[in-house]
Amino acid sequence: MYVCLCNAVTDKAIRKAVRQHNPHTMKQLRDLVPIGSECGKCIRQARQIMVEERAAIIHMHEVA
Repeated sequence: MYVCLCNAVTDKAIRKAVRQHNPHTMKQLRDLVPIGSECGKCIRQARQIMVEERAAIIHMHEVA
């Protein structure tokens, strides 16, 4: 699903960036994927995806 229509960024692209680079802030995420640079409507959803992926990473490390 497209999260950022202005830059054609999908949720999959955001999840992949979080899994590979583990950004801690939206600025760090924005350095990895071009989100929020135009209209900004995608920021809230992108932040939620980042939080979900980071939680999944932490959970995977706890289980392992």
